[in-house]
Amino acid sequence: MMFSTNVTPNDLLFLAQGAGWTLLITAIAMVGGTVLGIVFGVVRATFPAWATWPLGFILDIFRSVPLLIQLILVNSFFPILGLSVIPIVGWRVTPFFISCIVLSLYTSAYCAEIVRGGVLAVPQTTRRAARSLGLTWWQDMTEIVYPMALRVMLPSWIGLTLGVMKDTALVGWIGVIELLKSSQILITRMQNEPLFILCIAGLIYFIISFPISRLGRRLELRWREND
Repeated sequence: MMFSTNVTPNDLLFLAQGAGWTLLITAIAMVGGTVLGIVFGVVRATFPAWATWPLGFILDIFRSVPLLIQLILVNSFFPILGLSVIPIVGWRVTPFFISCIVLSLYTSAYCAEIVRGGVLAVPQTTRRAARSLGLTWWQDMTEIVYPMALRVMLPSWIGLTLGVMKDTALVGWIGVIELLKSSQILITRMQNEPLFILCIAGLIYFIISFPISRLGRRLELRWREND
């Protein structure tokens, strides 16, 4: 029996556009979250626990509260304040803007723990030896700690990237038409091929995710060969 479908090239293009928004939000969230996560993680790893308790508490909130709730709350927060444009910078408050901000903060909370764990994994004897040779704190961190910690952090960071990409499916709740939302729109319009459309969306997710996981694996193997 020959397979036939009502999915048109325009429908596939619509899904591809949704995938583009998924990739863009993921990239922004990972860049912003990684930068903030490095700062937060280093602070939590190098300062006394009592001094970083407020920061740790705030990060725990972002990790503990479901992402969907965070998106809905922040999306409702700006209209309550009557803000449609961010003062000074002039950025318009759109669902896309809110998605990037919330996902960046959400990502930073997890990335901070990855960085903190990687920094603490470097033996203190190694760090003391570096300081005894006259290296400054900055030289110790950039030339000794970060290169060693990066090998510990990379697998978790790759996993976080893939997780954030799948979490972008939740931004459809506040109006961003990413990959999953675009597939839902097609399903609602066509009604008779939901499984086929979801299979296409799942395939696109796989095509996006597979190179990222393979790249992480290749870097791990290369570092092991150089040990």
